[in-house]
Amino acid sequence: MSSDKTTVDTSKGGVPADEVLPPAVEVIDPRLLVREQGFRGYITEFKRRVKGGELGSMPVIAALIIIFVVFQLANDRFLSANNISNIGYYLAGAGMLSIGLVFVLLLGEIDLSVASVSGLAAAIFAVFTTTHGMNMWLAVLLTIVIGVAIGAIHGFFLAKIGVPAFVVTLAGFLGWNGLMLWLLRKTGSISIADTGPIHIVDQTSFFMNSSIAGAYILATVGVAAMLLSSLADQARRRKAGVPFRPTSEILLRTVLLAIVSYALAIVLNNSNGVPNALVLFLVVLVICDYVVRRTTFGRKVFAVGGSIEASSRAGISVPGIRIAVFAIAGGFAALGGLFIAGQIQTANTQAGSGNLLMLAIAAAVIGGTSLFGGRGNVWSALIGGLVIQSIQTGLDLLNMDVSIQYMITGGVLLAAVVIDSVSRRTQRTSGRA
Repeated sequence: MSSDKTTVDTSKGGVPADEVLPPAVEVIDPRLLVREQGFRGYITEFKRRVKGGELGSMPVIAALIIIFVVFQLANDRFLSANNISNIGYYLAGAGMLSIGLVFVLLLGEIDLSVASVSGLAAAIFAVFTTTHGMNMWLAVLLTIVIGVAIGAIHGFFLAKIGVPAFVVTLAGFLGWNGLMLWLLRKTGSISIADTGPIHIVDQTSFFMNSSIAGAYILATVGVAAMLLSSLADQARRRKAGVPFRPTSEILLRTVLLAIVSYALAIVLNNSNGVPNALVLFLVVLVICDYVVRRTTFGRKVFAVGGSIEASSRAGISVPGIRIAVFAIAGGFAALGGLFIAGQIQTANTQAGSGNLLMLAIAAAVIGGTSLFGGRGNVWSALIGGLVIQSIQTGLDLLNMDVSIQYMITGGVLLAAVVIDSVSRRTQRTSGRA
């Protein structure tokens, strides 16, 4: 007697007829639903992010606005064209150190040697050019290569030997500072000629030779680049079927950037224009932002910072990433040292000393890069640097003692770390960490 029931050989991967699974339900990304609600949807998304601890750069931007308002009320010269130009110029040197530190912090590590490496780089460059008469551009290249090599040495001891980064870079902080003092032992300082690369980044050099068109050209390029990259990203995401920003949001962001950019251009043109040092700093930021967010290497850095074990199981060379990141930090420390040497046109025994290390670390952390690894972006170096440099400049205008500057900067740094810690705890509680 035959049966109407169809049998399936389950030993070969078949599924019995009475156990056939229902068709999969398509899951829609909630961000798509939010954006379909228009302005109300963005308010909902904003509340969700705040409750989930995803604060991003909101706290530091709010702090920056408060700083501007307070110091402008205390001294109406704070937002003057000359003062804004000085803030942009002086944040570039320490900002270069901060960019390298952002890469290190994304790994959840720390580099205490960058200030000493920057001072050593200035001394090496001065010896190459002034003492031995080397071509200045070649000296710049060799100095940066030496900085990269120093960082790679630190990374090797961390990744291959297993020495904690704190110990390795603390030893570097002392050792490289000692080497700098040894190089400058005869005179204590070496003057650097104000030509070539040094002249490009000194305080008298501005984009397009102080032409009023320079600032507007930069603003136009920046706005156009953001618009085109946003539209390209939208098209790519639309084609892949993943959430993308609607055109209305892209246009709104572009308009807001244009307002800020052209307003800043107007202010700087009332001084001498845009300092070359600031232009180069912003160019480096854009390049590094692309590397961190758009390349395989950048994704690996975030992965290692998030979980070393998971990264290893995914086939990522954790030692290789660590060595590469510390090499990047060393290279940027050397570049920052050259920027700072360009400010004073001298390499001396005080280079890399004082509070430079703390300010570089503070800028990265205050800007939003987490000390716990796996979260942040290179724009932290700019935003955090603006906060610190604004505080220093504002207090200088008020003739405040340097001790007050240290205390206020320390308080801001502590607040940034507290916000980061609370944010992470909130994310874990809400299941988003």
